Amino acid sequence: MQALVLVGGRGTRLRPLTYETPKPALTLVDRPFLNYMTEWLGRHGVDEVILACGFLPDEMKSVLGDGEPGGPRLKYLVEEETLGTAGAIRFALEHLDERFFALNGDVLADLDLTALWKQHEETGARATLGLYKVEDSSSYGLVDVDDDGQVLKFSEKDPDRAGPGLINAGTYILEREAIEAIPPGREVSIEKEFYPSITGKGLYARELEGYWMDFGTRERYFDATWDILEGRIKTEVATNSDGVHIAPDAEVDPNATIGPRAVIGPGAKVGPGARVNGSVLLDGSTVGANATIEASIIGPGVNIAAGDTVGDEVLGKNQVGEVMNA
Repeated sequence: MQALVLVGGRGTRLRPLTYETPKPALTLVDRPFLNYMTEWLGRHGVDEVILACGFLPDEMKSVLGDGEPGGPRLKYLVEEETLGTAGAIRFALEHLDERFFALNGDVLADLDLTALWKQHEETGARATLGLYKVEDSSSYGLVDVDDDGQVLKFSEKDPDRAGPGLINAGTYILEREAIEAIPPGREVSIEKEFYPSITGKGLYARELEGYWMDFGTRERYFDATWDILEGRIKTEVATNSDGVHIAPDAEVDPNATIGPRAVIGPGAKVGPGARVNGSVLLDGSTVGANATIEASIIGPGVNIAAGDTVGDEVLGKNQVGEVMNA
């Protein structure tokens, strides 16, 4: 079983972390972000994941390789030009089976994909959307369906609209024949052009239960981190009672204070008297003696000098940030 994951974006909402690292390869707690998705897909029978890449594909491949041992194997396709969500799927079509999953690459989820596949087969759909219920739908486009699961219409996001609603979760099952109708080599949006074109012509949807997050902003990076550490998404991560993860090869002085809520990444070092709370230290970063890190993400290779305070910041790889002397 195959899944195509759209990972061509530049991750602009997570800059500066994504200037040199594509979002799927960005560390989230103890592994690259995409590994959570492949773990989830593998639990539902997917054995091959095709990545439709655009931004820094070589860096992505160097981090993700051929996939995790025992998980789906990874295959890389590189778009030479921006083709949009539907255009990217059309670009990959010759590598895809007659029926396959397609997913946006910024989804952190543990939804029931097996149930989605079952409905798709039972209805004979050409495309089936996974839907997710949110309490505040003002930032999302809504999807209306009838009692049989057929999609009736799409509504654009409306900041003046509040309240719960069913939104497109960026998780689809598609038939190859439906995608073949998309003109090759042209930029096409799956949400704005392709799905409206097949509404009433075999387009179905199903509400899915479980965890779902559109991962892509600084705030959601933190939310995703704490949700993983506190067990709200199905995965295995080593933590202590304060919601802290410390990589096995990290060096934390016994006189440092870590947490509540913190990630100390591989090769990171925390000096004596330092305090790290509500923050993430990524690979190889260093926090000097008596420094304080609060509500911040410290990128790979960043050095925080002894006695400095960093609060409410995101520092990219090897970056020097604004600090307040203690």
